[in-house]
Amino acid sequence: VLRPTLIRIGGRVYRKNLIQEQAYQHEEEEEDFCAGRGDCTDEPCDAFVVEETEKGFQCRVEVPSPLYKYIIGKKGETKKRLETETRTSISIPKPGVEGEIVITGQHRSGVISARTRVDVLLDSFRKKQPFTHFLSFALNQPAIQEKFLQFKQEVLEKCSKDHGVSSSLFQNPAKLHLTLGTLVLLNEQEIRKACDLLQRCKEDFVDQIAGGKPLTVEVAGVEYMNDDPAMTDVLYAKVHMKDGSDRLQVIADQLMERFVASGLMLKEWDRVKLHATVMNTLFRKDPSAEERNNAVTGKSSFKERESFNGQNILKLFENFYFGEVQLDAVRLSQRFSSDASGYYATSGQL
Repeated sequence: VLRPTLIRIGGRVYRKNLIQEQAYQHEEEEEDFCAGRGDCTDEPCDAFVVEETEKGFQCRVEVPSPLYKYIIGKKGETKKRLETETRTSISIPKPGVEGEIVITGQHRSGVISARTRVDVLLDSFRKKQPFTHFLSFALNQPAIQEKFLQFKQEVLEKCSKDHGVSSSLFQNPAKLHLTLGTLVLLNEQEIRKACDLLQRCKEDFVDQIAGGKPLTVEVAGVEYMNDDPAMTDVLYAKVHMKDGSDRLQVIADQLMERFVASGLMLKEWDRVKLHATVMNTLFRKDPSAEERNNAVTGKSSFKERESFNGQNILKLFENFYFGEVQLDAVRLSQRFSSDASGYYATSGQL
């Protein structure tokens, strides 16, 4: 293989590749050939089921309907290229219809190669999707909301002349929360999978760590996300267990690890940064923002965020006490939604 026979034809030199001359007379040879190909290095060939049929082999892939278009490609070019290069046929449900993509082919190696390439495509495009849900603890109890509104009023009274500070930067008090991690859930099956995993986490470790009781936490003090307080984009309230333990952090970290291991969540940090956003430049109002946001399906069309000077806020409200709260549920919250209380709509909770 490393020193193939060289053949000269018409003034050109060709390598005589022995592998191409071998006839695939046995399935075992096909599997060995596949195992040695680079196509399978990204995903083990036994990571999915390939069924033998009367006409050859087939493999089924559960794919949320919003991702079909990435397998089809512009004018069907991606699908055609996959089928041609792997000598398979790829059947995709109609747009908007949930179902399975079915890959069929005469050779097992071709089906495995096509499935691996489909998985790589799906993984790549899934990572580019905006998150749809997040795990959260609600911090919108009436007493906390009242103190938050007091904080907002005092900040505007004392710091409104600081660069970039305005009332539009403040969080909606009904939506105050701790985020444990974000998820991209593209159909009901994926939402159900996340809800089921949440319940297993409750049984496996949450109840034991929490002792079957709500966690009493204190929300006090403010901090900023970036390096320069004069150019702040996110200001958040700090949260800690009233008893001084790290139980809240342990639960948050273990939930993140379990969801990352399941493939439902991407790992962004080694541990969850527990924080409650109180000011964010993404909330900044603009006269034409609503109209322009609608044109791009809810995504902000600002190229750059306008930061604010948070130096005085940090000095004056360094130890501001927002209150004490009982955390009794982790919620699978839906982005861009509201329930009757004004909090995010909940798809599931423990």
